[in-house]
Amino acid sequence: MFITVLERSLSLAQHNIGTLLRTGWAYILLLVALNFAIGGTLMPESGFTTVSYMTEPVAAADEGALRALAAVANLLVGFSIAIAYVRRILIDARDFPLTFGGRTVRVILNQIVLTLIGLLSLVPLAIVALLLAAVTAGAGLLLFVLAPFIALMVVQRFSVILPAAALDDPLTLRESWRATSGLGWAMAFSALIMSLLAGFLVFVWMLLLGISDGIVPASALWQQIRSAIFPMGTMLILVWAFASLHATFYGLIRDRFAARLGLRPADYTQAEDHRTAARARARRAVDGVRRLRRRNADRP
Repeated sequence: MFITVLERSLSLAQHNIGTLLRTGWAYILLLVALNFAIGGTLMPESGFTTVSYMTEPVAAADEGALRALAAVANLLVGFSIAIAYVRRILIDARDFPLTFGGRTVRVILNQIVLTLIGLLSLVPLAIVALLLAAVTAGAGLLLFVLAPFIALMVVQRFSVILPAAALDDPLTLRESWRATSGLGWAMAFSALIMSLLAGFLVFVWMLLLGISDGIVPASALWQQIRSAIFPMGTMLILVWAFASLHATFYGLIRDRFAARLGLRPADYTQAEDHRTAARARARRAVDGVRRLRRRNADRP
């Protein structure tokens, strides 16, 4: 199932680069203007020593605060691009080029909730790892290493609330967890690969901008432009990777969108088989616990 999810996510992303640009062009211009203005404010007289103001060493506390605000602003615009992108793919929505409203707020709040879930899920894992380490250091160390990936799996099983919120689908966390039963590890592995891919593309983007001085005549204006388009490109790469991934997840639990995402009937049937098997295992585990409790209760 992991290969299917990853293959469909990559295929969706590959075939919808133009869709991303068409739906996000106004936000892209906004990102460039925003980062150009902030970069001009933070640009030292000697110019930037790195590709962007976002990668420069922090020289003063007020610079760090302004950079943090810039990061938040970039994220807000990035969420707006992701919403427009997912809505165009799944329901062919043609919203106003710049939109920020209750839908965007819901998606952002859901992302905050998912982040908290991921962080909080690390707490019991760390406690169990410490207890195991007291008995056998090897098992404790292994759990420490696996803990972030387990937390990632938990977050991904809840993550379909993001595309659902973009489509005004009132999907709850409980419904998301139940709908993704049997798909958790495939979703987690796919998210890990897409994260590595996004990180690699951001690195390539930074590398290309870094060697641009040898192609474009050096000037203060080019430094400001380069500084502005680096966070813009980074945000587009992240949106392109993760919005495509989560749209694929959503299509696997909402069959009416499967065809629009390029999912074949066999893919959806396979996902349903995984969910059915996982639910059957969960029922057997619950029944086993109940039988054990009844036997313990019947003992004198």
